[in-house]
Amino acid sequence: MEAKAPVAGASATEKGILAMAGSSFTQHWQGTSVKQLAKGLGCFSVALGCAEIFAPDWLAEVVGIRSRPLLIGALGLRELTSGLGILGQDRPTGWMWSRVVGDAIDLALLEAAREERDSDGDRVVGALAAVAGVTVIDLLCALLLRRETPEDTAHVVQTITIGRSPEELFNFWRDFENLPQVMRNLESVRQIDDRRSHWVARGPGGRTLQWEAKITDERPNEYISWRSRSGAFPHSGTVRFVPAPGERGTIVRVELDYEPPGGSLGRTVARLFGQAPEQKIQLDLYRMKQILETGVVMTTEGQPAGRSSSTSSVYDWGTTRG
Repeated sequence: MEAKAPVAGASATEKGILAMAGSSFTQHWQGTSVKQLAKGLGCFSVALGCAEIFAPDWLAEVVGIRSRPLLIGALGLRELTSGLGILGQDRPTGWMWSRVVGDAIDLALLEAAREERDSDGDRVVGALAAVAGVTVIDLLCALLLRRETPEDTAHVVQTITIGRSPEELFNFWRDFENLPQVMRNLESVRQIDDRRSHWVARGPGGRTLQWEAKITDERPNEYISWRSRSGAFPHSGTVRFVPAPGERGTIVRVELDYEPPGGSLGRTVARLFGQAPEQKIQLDLYRMKQILETGVVMTTEGQPAGRSSSTSSVYDWGTTRG
């Protein structure tokens, strides 16, 4: 995982925490993305929540406190909710902060329980140390997620079902030099090495945009994740290839996080003129579907009663707007 400067909107306290712990934390989790770490913490939260809900007496004995099934069950419900929230989102920043808040509650309750006469002091101290350690990891993960997705970042999700196998679609997309065939505003992609590539696209007003991108994670026939490293279009994204029900092809899901020029206002203006990335992605996916299923973008041009347009009204609307 590459080291990055803290996000500009972070508080001095957050920057200090990341500065002190970021280097060792990055080295320890080298090769593991922050999102993967978050998913691991989500699984841990679900497992702990289930234990608190279904085995409160056993858990109380392990921790060394008096059993309170209703309280422990409520804490378990909180853990389970946070865990499912983390696992259900691609960038679960808010749910990670809910874990940090929950950790603080757990520490306070354990400290109070340590003073009770019927508690096992040594076990409670051990539990306090364990929760404190998890709290540090949760806090760093939440801060790093926030750093990767600043407040002015726009999040886009578009999906389409294509009548081809996940393997075919993965291989087509993984060869990035294929993408100008299906992305109307993409002029060229040049592969630098196995993970880096140089992109040239036509931006609003006909100006040329260039950037370098790097693959950050991938799993053959399942997904590809990337991030721009330099250039005119700061962004990160993931494309997933999921088998459609009933062997009806593959669901292609594109997720993109980008920094809109001009912030929210600039994004609104771009959408009014059909130039927002989410609109371009939708049209590109329609074009990809037509080309990979039929070999061409299907039109009725040249037919006696035909029209110079495609078979998709959505595609027609977007292409006429540049």
